[in-house]
Amino acid sequence: MTAPLVPGAQLRHGRVSLALSFCVQGAVFALLVTRIPAIQDRYGISDALLPAFLAAVPVLAGVGSVVTEQLVKRVRPSLVLRCVQPVVCLALLAVGAAGSMAQVAVALAAFGLSVGALDASMNMLGVSLQRAYGRSIMLGFHAAYSLGGIVGASLAWAGAHWKLSLALLYGPVVAVLVPLALIVGRWFVDQERAKEPRGSGEGPAAVAPIAMRLLLPLCLVMAFAYIGDSTVSNWSAKYLQDVLGSSEQLATVPYNVYMVTTLLGRAVGDLGVRRFGAVAVVRTGTVVAAGGFAVVAAAPGAWAGMAGFTLLGLGLCVIVPQTFAAAGRYAFEKHGPEASDAAVARLNIFNYVGFLIGSPLVGALGDAWSYRGAMLVPMALVLGTLVYARSFGVPEARYGDGYERPRTADVG
Repeated sequence: MTAPLVPGAQLRHGRVSLALSFCVQGAVFALLVTRIPAIQDRYGISDALLPAFLAAVPVLAGVGSVVTEQLVKRVRPSLVLRCVQPVVCLALLAVGAAGSMAQVAVALAAFGLSVGALDASMNMLGVSLQRAYGRSIMLGFHAAYSLGGIVGASLAWAGAHWKLSLALLYGPVVAVLVPLALIVGRWFVDQERAKEPRGSGEGPAAVAPIAMRLLLPLCLVMAFAYIGDSTVSNWSAKYLQDVLGSSEQLATVPYNVYMVTTLLGRAVGDLGVRRFGAVAVVRTGTVVAAGGFAVVAAAPGAWAGMAGFTLLGLGLCVIVPQTFAAAGRYAFEKHGPEASDAAVARLNIFNYVGFLIGSPLVGALGDAWSYRGAMLVPMALVLGTLVYARSFGVPEARYGDGYERPRTADVG
């Protein structure tokens, strides 16, 4: 067994710093999306225009992910992440401090482009570190993101409760998060490039192209998962209040419960992957998530509906991290680390595809048919993950280095 390419202490520092980066991003994103009504009121964005503003962010994030795929052929993903995370934080501040609708549109555009690059580079590093560790740690990074989301949503609630302006809410938070992002970025680790620089003086290193058809099953799984996630984030409160007859206060609870169960599921998910393998964990998560949608659709009252959203959090939370891990692992086995980064960037686009499709799809079906019936559609799509579950297991995957764990069932 050979010595690891990167000292164990450096790997551990890289893992902690990347987890903090995920946590920062979770907080920033929650602070934006939970204050959309306040942003709309502050800048006089009409109900007709709001969907265009909201759709522009994931569209531009997809563009940012595409650009990152090309950028990391020349520079390390860690450098991309170190540069774009402060930009995302500052873009959030600009959204709160802009003076006109045009300025907030520019700020949201900057947020979208930079968040796409950030999501792609964060997950590239996560996949790389998991490969270096030789065991599943990817769910832990996404658990940190969920924790950040809970913190950000709590801060947003406090800002709304105390009637703070957006600038006054975002300013102190950004003043803390930007230095934190710059500091933790010093310990990011690009494990596979520890000995050899990426590319050469003559240009970027040649990378064998990845056939998109080979990644398509995982891309569909990613889109299905985010259709389910966006259904919860956008429709849980309205569903509980309008369909199940809950109070306005109780209607705000399901999303918080969903976020907490997502955190809990991801916190222990890596242990499940190590014990039972990625395929079994993804299949179990899919069945639990589909069961959650079924409970929500059939719920006779608010508390039963809340139980359904709880199941949704426990089920959906494992799918996305394992999808990134599977794509990166497959590409690495075929073509090496640069191909792994490209696969993660391409897969990340379908994060935004699912987000764009999910909310309008459920809304249109709810208006034309019924919201109970509409909940069955994301349920059916999520169940489609079972068809592609074998894509999460690659028997020939090997980790090498001093961190190889031959007995572990997980891959990635």
